[in-house]
Parts: sequence; C-alpha cells; structure tokens
Amino acid sequence: MITRNIIKQNAYYDSVTLMVISSKLTALEGVQNAAVMMGTDHNKELMKNSGLLLEENTTATPNDMIIGIIAEEDSVVEEALKVIEEQLENKKSSTSSDDVRVKTLDSAKKNSPDANFAVISVPGKYAKNEAMKALEAGLNVLLFSDNVTIEEENELKDKAVKEGLLMMGPDCGTAIINGTALGFANAVNPGNIGMVAAAGTGLQEATCIVDSLGSGVSQALGTGGRDLKEAIGGKMMLLGLEALANDEATKVIVLISKPPSPIVMEKILETVKTINKPVVTCFLGGDPALVKGTGAIGAETLEDAATAAVRIMEGKEPESVFFTIDNAKIEEIVKEEIQKLGENQKYVRGLYSGGTLCYEGMLVTRETIGNVYSNVALKENLLLKNVEESFEHTFLDMGEDYFTDGLPHPMIDTRLRVERIKKEALDPEVAVLLLDVVLGYGCHEDPAGAIAPAIVEAKERAAAEGRYLSVVATVCGTDKDPQNRQEQEEKLRSAGAVVMPSNAQAARMASLIATRDTSLEKLLEEETACKM
Repeated sequence: MITRNIIKQNAYYDSVTLMVISSKLTALEGVQNAAVMMGTDHNKELMKNSGLLLEENTTATPNDMIIGIIAEEDSVVEEALKVIEEQLENKKSSTSSDDVRVKTLDSAKKNSPDANFAVISVPGKYAKNEAMKALEAGLNVLLFSDNVTIEEENELKDKAVKEGLLMMGPDCGTAIINGTALGFANAVNPGNIGMVAAAGTGLQEATCIVDSLGSGVSQALGTGGRDLKEAIGGKMMLLGLEALANDEATKVIVLISKPPSPIVMEKILETVKTINKPVVTCFLGGDPALVKGTGAIGAETLEDAATAAVRIMEGKEPESVFFTIDNAKIEEIVKEEIQKLGENQKYVRGLYSGGTLCYEGMLVTRETIGNVYSNVALKENLLLKNVEESFEHTFLDMGEDYFTDGLPHPMIDTRLRVERIKKEALDPEVAVLLLDVVLGYGCHEDPAGAIAPAIVEAKERAAAEGRYLSVVATVCGTDKDPQNRQEQEEKLRSAGAVVMPSNAQAARMASLIATRDTSLEKLLEEETACKM
C-alpha cells in the first residue's frame, strides 16, 4: 500500500462537496481509504489518525485543500486524482443554461424584485456583512452560517427589529415559511399551529410530532440558538411571537428553546400574557414555576409541547406523554434486552446529531441514571475533559463546532458518528447506545442506511467479546420526507435497534435498560417528582 498527499493551496470548497468527492474515491477499486478536506487543525488530526496525512504535510492551512489517498499502487492513485478533477470541474459547470446565476445580492434583488426573503450560508467572517445587506434591501433573513460573534448577531437583530424583519440566526438551520421548508426542515402537514424556536432539531421534533398526530403547522420560525441569552435578549423570539399573534392562520403558538436566561424568559412570558391565543412553552431545563400565572401551558419535553398544542386544537385538555406504546410491551422489550447484558454493563452512550435532542435526552434521563457527561453538559462539572473519550454515562452532541470544523454536519455526513458507534462498542461497561436519526430536506439521503451497518458491526464486536450491546434509536421525521420515516425505522430495526416513537421515549427506554428496571412505576414517580 502507498500513501499519497496533494495540497492545493488557497483552493476553498465547501465541506459537503468534499464529502461527496471523498465517498466517490473510497468506492474505487484498489483504494483502501481516502479523504479530501480543508486543512483545519481538526481535519488534519482526523486525517493523521487515519494514516491519510503524512507528517511533512501537516503545515497545510485552513485555506488549503488536502487530498489523502491510501491505495494499492500508483496507477490507482492517478485514477483517483482524475476523479477528483472531474468532480471539481463538474461542480464549476453544474448550473444549467436555464438557471439564473448571480454573484451579488444586489443583482439577485434586481433579477427578482418581488423577493422578500434571503437564505445566507457563507463562512462566518463574511456572514454579518451579507446579512446586513439583505436587511437593508428589505429582505427577511435565514442565516445558516455559524462562527458569527454575539456582537454581530446583536447588531443584525437590532437592525431587523427596527425594520420589522425576521433575522433568523446565525446558526439557524430550520424554518417553515408559508409551507416552504428551509434548511433541515421536514415535510409536514399545513395547519394552524405556529412555532418559534431557538432550537433547530427541537423545532423539527415538535413539527414532526404535530404531523404524526394528524394536525399541521402554519409557520415554524427559527431564531438561532443564542437568541434567548441575556446578551441578545430574545429579540427574534419576541418578534416571531408578535408575528404569530397577528397571523390569521395560526390558532395555537408553541415556543421552544434550551434553557433561556431567566431575565429573558420573564420578558418572553410577560409578552405571552398579552397574547389572545393559547401559548405552549417548552423551555428545556428552565424553571417551570416562572410559567405559572402567565396563561401559558408549560411542557417538559418536545413531545409534551407538540401533543399539548394538538390537544388544544382538538378542544381537549393538555396532558403529559410518557410512553405511547402499551406499558406491557415496554416491559417486555426491557426484560428481553436486560437479560442479555453482562453484570458489568451499566452505561448509556448517547451519540446525537441533534443538539436539542441531546440536551432533552440528558434532561429526561438525569433522575434515573444520574450524572451524564457531555460536550454540552447540563452542569459545568459534567463537561468532558476530552470529547474523544467518553466517561461513564456520556451523551455527545456531534453537531457541535468541534465535530463540524471543516466537516459537514452529522445530519448530512454520518462518517464521524459511524466511527464513534464502533468505538463505543469496545467499552465493556457500555450497556446501551442511544441514537437519533434526523430526516428532512438537506439531510443525508439515507441516514439509517448509512448507520445500520455500524450498528451491526458494533453488536458483532461486543458479541466477539462475550457481551451483548443494546441499541435504542429514534427517527425524527415524517413519511412524507424524502427519506421516509417508516423505511428508515425498518432499516434500524433490521440492524437490531429498538426504535421508539420520540426522542424522549427513546431516552426513557435507554435508562430503563441500563438500570435494569423492568417496572415503569419507579420511572414514573421520578419524572413526576422532577416536574413538581
């Protein structure tokens, strides 16, 4: 085998393009491994650990494209290089003659004078200027870009509020506007439930559950994850709340976020008091006592929030959801899984592509399994010292910046999560792997199909050492999504995973298996105590 590197200086290509090229290289006969990445420190470390980057090439910069190939002989390498050049050339010439190509926002606006919305995805250092140009042109903005400073975000949102425009983001990946899905949004029924969320996969989970219950969505507005921090002050959630209050199609409003600043939460709830429509709030990890007396309905989980909104639309009283599968069936599944575990297997390892889903999973399980370590931990003392090494119960948000520096988000590219699944299987104390699979526009075309072989291999690795590995998964999506929820669930089941109807239910199932508790009564008591 030979290893070859080629460094193309100052040749920037987006991570999705490079992921596609890498996958084509690894499919070539005679190629053992290959990757094409930008030269960020994280990417260089990944390539070095995989044997794809030679020591003399570690000086490549983030502006340089690195090609790494391990192949049987020189002729295979040459063939691979031809494939790369063909793919890059196709990228340049892929726009058809019927498409309109513009290079600036001004020319785009002139070409489409009636447009009132801009979707912006550029490197973070350029994002603020492009978003400001859009706002000054009278356009609402969805800013997908991350690595925008909080000062820049404030400036953009102050401008948007002044102009009465939406400034969704930065780092906003999901929205549904007048039935049009933007970013990673899902194909859901139109309806009368409107949502504002500072949580991308939280918004996806809630809209998908609303759809599964037979109801529909009027608008789903993302704000960017930092909007409810004290430094931003909830500017976009307040503006989105006002927009839904004035939207004739919206009959029930749902607000979603990870724990907001208490000061901002109070400001939001003061506004809720003035709204003449039912409002459901899901401030994950926030103080539920603050919701009392505001007229809003507080929900503990995303599923509770979505279900409450649907029940209100149906003229019914909201109620919490525990398991939607028959309790006897739940106990049967738990007994079947735990009887295969060894006595030293006790830990849950959650490997999430959705940051909000990871956070919710930790909240749901903390009263049952105890401390959960993470790169997005509930408490500072539970932050992982090294995100590459799990410790005891560990839940990872693999869409966090560390894992996406120079790489596509795990909802697009499953490679890092696939490797981590295999790695966790080698820990003899792991009892359960907990996984989410997120569907929708822009996501991987077959995420369950990409992950399923890793689940099979992980189970086989454990079995080779005389252990059983339980895998619990959930699919966030609908049957109308390009990937089709039912088909994705079946692929996971075929690989040996227990598939649950929601993220919260999957987390509960994982905790029951890990603690070897076949009775649901204790778990019910603990969750009830936690909510009081």
